[in-house]
Formats: sequence, C-alpha cells, structure tokens
Amino acid sequence: MKTSDFDYSLPPSAIAQHPLEKREESRLLVLGRTSGNILHRQFRDIVDYLGEGDVLVRNDTKVFPARLHAKKATGAEVEFLLIEELPNGNWSSMVKPGRRVRVGDVFRTGDLSLRIVNILPEGFREIEIHSENSLLESLEKVGEIPLPPYIHEPLAEVARYQTVFAAASGSVAAPTAGLHFTEELLKKVQNNGCKIATLTLHVGPGTFRPVKAEEISEHVMHEEHFELSKTCAEDIQTAKRIVSLGTTSLRTLEAVAEKNGQVSASKGKTGIFIYPGFEFKVVDALITNFHLPKSTLLMLVSAFSRRDIIFRAYEEALKEGYRFFSFGDAMYITDQI
Repeated sequence: MKTSDFDYSLPPSAIAQHPLEKREESRLLVLGRTSGNILHRQFRDIVDYLGEGDVLVRNDTKVFPARLHAKKATGAEVEFLLIEELPNGNWSSMVKPGRRVRVGDVFRTGDLSLRIVNILPEGFREIEIHSENSLLESLEKVGEIPLPPYIHEPLAEVARYQTVFAAASGSVAAPTAGLHFTEELLKKVQNNGCKIATLTLHVGPGTFRPVKAEEISEHVMHEEHFELSKTCAEDIQTAKRIVSLGTTSLRTLEAVAEKNGQVSASKGKTGIFIYPGFEFKVVDALITNFHLPKSTLLMLVSAFSRRDIIFRAYEEALKEGYRFFSFGDAMYITDQI
C-alpha cells in the first residue's frame, strides 16, 4: 500500500488548538469496527460501553519538559528536544536548526551545559549534559513541555497536556486518548465492573514525524521504551474483552503478545509498525483520537477496522464539526454496534 492512500483533506479550522474546559465534554464518535455504523455521543458516555469482564488498558507515561532553548557563547540560539537517555548516560536529541550545530559545540541554559558529541541516525544528535542539580530538577526550571507542531496557541494550563493518571516521566508527547478521562469518570468505569490495567510506553518523536516513504512497508518506526507489569499481564489474561485506551497502549500489547494472544510481563523497546494486513492478537476495542493525514496512527486505526470504514467515519466527523488531533474529540472503535 502507498502512503498516499492515507491522505485526506483537512481544513485548518478542524485542528483543535486548545483543550475544552472540561475533559469529559469532548465528543465521542462510536464506530462499528466491522459494520461501519456510527453513533454520535459525548465522551462521558464511554461508561455505557465498558462493563463486567472488560479491561481498559491505559498508558501512564508522563510528558517531561524536554524542549530547551540554549545559547552558544557567540549568542547563537538553538532549540533542543531531548528524546531519550542513551546507555552511556548521554541523550539523543533533535536540534533545530541543525545546520547551526557541529560536534564539539557547547550550549547553555540555566544551570545546564549541553555539548554536541555525535551525529546519530535520523538526524538526531548525541548530547552530553552537565547540570548542577539533578537533570529533572533543572529541566523543571528551564525546560518546556513540548506541544505538537500543529498547536499554534500557547497552553494556559500545562497539566491539560497530561493525563490525570500520568506517573512515569519519559515522553515527548502525551498519549492523547487518555486526556479525555477524569478521576471521576475512571471511577464510574470501575463501578460498571470494568477493570483498569496500566502499562507504560514513552512516546517518542515519531508522533511528530510524517511518513516519507512512498510504500508504507518501507517506513521504519522510531523505537520506544515500554514496560508491562506482571499485574497488568494477569488482568489482561483474565479479561473477556480488552479495550485499549489509545494507540500507544495497543502498540505495546500487540508488540509483546505471543501468537496465541498470551501476554507476559515484559519491558524493553518496540518499533512495531501496524498497518492494514496486521493480525491483532489481544485488543478487541480501541479508544483513540482523530489522526493526521498519512500518519502511522491513521494506518494503525485503518488496520484495526478497515481503511474504507475509517475514511467514511473521518468524513462524517468533519461534516459534523468534530475537533481533530491532540486536543480534539475521540473515537471508540468497537464491535458493539
């Protein structure tokens, strides 16, 4: 299949620039995974679809202040987006503009010193970081929470780009399907008999990067760290139905699943790329947002349902004024309708 098969026309006005005042007041498009049927609901109505025997699997990753603006002694300023810590203690980072930096260059911001050590694949740079305090303490002072490039308005409340259950720091982007939940709504889900299981996948820069390969099979995903606990694995194995809260949870579950669908405690890195033709072993239903044209996430949801069903649903969502992307509305893909 070609990347162009996953393109669609999206007016800029459909891209949500800020979150709603109340998380659970987002809209919810309920989509029949195989039937293509569509219902228009509010996100708080998700409790009507989750009940006894279900397990809702969420990702507790937390976005850290990974964006830094630093200067050389000459006054030249560049932007760093820290990605992940490397085995040697240095960090991989995106640097913008990349043409301004050379190996050996040193940049400073606050009590942080950042030296360019090496040029890595995909255009990343290896950065040696020195700090007077712990790195996280320093980042909290001088770093910024990175927002996706299609968000052009400042965020009034930084916590709105975190899920209410965010705990494990390490992402450069939020698992946005989880942004719709409040603590109260999660309690209602549990009161309905649905268990909630938690895993961790730290979202990397692939969220921001378009697919450039003409054939989607030629695209290579950026690997991301994950951890799935014994408790989470046990909850999954005893479930009648697995509902994935977001594509990051789904990718983790399908990455660790054996051919028979068994899931065991595991941690490591995954670069799993899910597109039409993929055979799902674990996940039965998916809560997700509306995704970018030609993105790996649009390919994933097209694999979970069917490309024609997803594209008809997106067309309906645009016609009905749904809000797209990170701060936008949600979709629930299920065989219940």
